[in-house]
Amino acid sequence: MKAAVVRALGAPLVIEERPDPEPGPGQVRIRVEASGLCHTDIHAARGDWPVKPTPPFVPGHEGVGIVEKLGDGVTRLSLGQRVAVPWLGWACGHCDHCLSGWETLCERQINTGYGCDGGHAEKMLAAADFAQPVPEGITPADAAPLTCAGVTTYKALKVAGVGPTDLVAISGVGGLGHLAVQYAKIAGATVAAIDVTDDKLALARALGADLLIDARKEDPAEVLKRHGGAHAAIALAVNEQAFAAAYGGLRRGGTLVMVALPAGGTIQVPIFDTVLNGTSVIGSIVGTRQDLAEVFALHAAGRTRVVRETRPLATVNESITDILDGQVTARVVFEM
Repeated sequence: MKAAVVRALGAPLVIEERPDPEPGPGQVRIRVEASGLCHTDIHAARGDWPVKPTPPFVPGHEGVGIVEKLGDGVTRLSLGQRVAVPWLGWACGHCDHCLSGWETLCERQINTGYGCDGGHAEKMLAAADFAQPVPEGITPADAAPLTCAGVTTYKALKVAGVGPTDLVAISGVGGLGHLAVQYAKIAGATVAAIDVTDDKLALARALGADLLIDARKEDPAEVLKRHGGAHAAIALAVNEQAFAAAYGGLRRGGTLVMVALPAGGTIQVPIFDTVLNGTSVIGSIVGTRQDLAEVFALHAAGRTRVVRETRPLATVNESITDILDGQVTARVVFEM
């Protein structure tokens, strides 16, 4: 099989031939049809974060494909079934986080494309219990971005408690943000979309955003405050200044949900203002298996639209460059 491999952190990925992996107990082998390129894959390949992956490895945590081989003991999935493999590749199922519905906080978790080989390959392994069945009617190229970009933003809006009549700021309209706009509208919110490119602001408008804020021309915090301040701000832009602006645009009692992970990123949270205004700053990491099932159900019902472009896996390095240069409107999906 062909795979895009990180041979050394910070080096270009290498397309190489590898033997087909054999599933162990509780695992399945998947013939990958589509695999989305997430900014996290770029961080992984560069070793940007404090906990670094160990080369060589195959990145990718938006892999979608057909189950072609079952390991011992697998009864939940069947041969020929289409499944998606998310960032949460495995969790223990026994700790207090797992048992209380927060499996994404499990301290023993294994992350796809980071702690084990991921989906930027023609075939991959997955823990059967964490491979999510894809409903009929959802194409592999649509299912791939939903597997991370979709479930991550869906969960962020959930933890923010977004509801009807809320003003929600979506900071960064791209692979994640274009889905966040749609989930916020489904929740009944008024949506303010913040970005620095004309095409992404136009996309936000087409997807139902009520207020467009061009951060090149105006201060997002000031604009949000003129509209009463945001009940919730979802920080998706990989930029520290964008986080600070989103925080500054909160109303009293508002919540900043930090999602994007700029390398070494920090923000200053003013204690006096935070206490007096009763604001909250929280982190939200991907979503659970149940969250992903809900994301797929919404898409199968025609409630969401995935904006993406498909490319061959051989373009992985050029695609990474395009994302870093802001040349991709939403999501790149590799088709195998």
